Amino acid sequence: MSKHRKCLLVHQAKAENKTGLQTSTMLSWKLPRLLTIQQVPKVFHEDSILCGYRSPCSSATACILSLFQMTNETLNIWTHFIPALYFLWKMLSFLHSGFWDDPFLWPLLVFQLSCCIYPLASTCAHTFSVMSTKARHICFFLDYGAVSLYSLGAAIAYSAYVFPDRWVGGTFHRWYVPCAVMNTIICTALACYSRLGAPVLHYNQLVIERIPEVTRPRLSKMLRTTAFAYPYLFDSIPLFYRLFLCSGSGCALNAALPRHIWHSLLAFLTAFLFTTHLPERLAPGCFDFVASPLRSQSPAVPCVWCYGHLHPDGSSDTGHESTKGVAYGKG
Repeated sequence: MSKHRKCLLVHQAKAENKTGLQTSTMLSWKLPRLLTIQQVPKVFHEDSILCGYRSPCSSATACILSLFQMTNETLNIWTHFIPALYFLWKMLSFLHSGFWDDPFLWPLLVFQLSCCIYPLASTCAHTFSVMSTKARHICFFLDYGAVSLYSLGAAIAYSAYVFPDRWVGGTFHRWYVPCAVMNTIICTALACYSRLGAPVLHYNQLVIERIPEVTRPRLSKMLRTTAFAYPYLFDSIPLFYRLFLCSGSGCALNAALPRHIWHSLLAFLTAFLFTTHLPERLAPGCFDFVASPLRSQSPAVPCVWCYGHLHPDGSSDTGHESTKGVAYGKG
């Protein structure tokens, strides 16, 4: 064989190797195959969701790529991420409008910060929860903590803007935020217990026993629902009083009350969907790709709607005079 012929063969082999490497790289970036409920461990099962599951040992890259693939979590992730971007934009708008000059608006900043943290944490939790069983637990522990932190932010805002005048300075008003802090800690722990149990009793480094979520699913569901519902009900005591019981001076009607009514109705709708697993329970397999956002994202709808009716200075866009108390429920 001539030297020229050998040279051509060497170059051809190098070109084939390079093409093979490029092809293999392109194949490695393909979207991962989706699995059915029978193909994933029980720890990853969702009630009445039969298909669209991601691999339970996905890499971080695969988790990110799955954002652009229609899985049973895709809509759930994006319906958390988009509101998070919206809340970040609103908070930055407030900060660039002389927000710091008025201490009356500082509690609103705390609430807006919690509105940003909660959906961002949920986005990360649902995105990376399929890397492993342990990663799934850790992701949702952070998610539960973010939900509780959101309830604390709401309590701080309610303490500043929603309390009736006759309650301001009273015993309940003085202890309201400290109690909300305790609720945040206790309810986060309760939600984590509902998934994994007490770490001292139910955990070791080799086997993660899902107690009581697998062995006692109804108890787990009840504990987790309580961990989410109780802070909301506690935070809403002054709001419900103003909506349904308050009368006389200090309880004047204002533009914020109808929004709070809609917010409360949608919150109870969220609780109903979360506890009943409707509509997917009525037709398992038919709502695999939309059930999660229906159950988890209802709270963001009233939040976005309410913020859409407020200007950065805290005033309402309804044409009333721009009193910050009117915008946020302070009569």
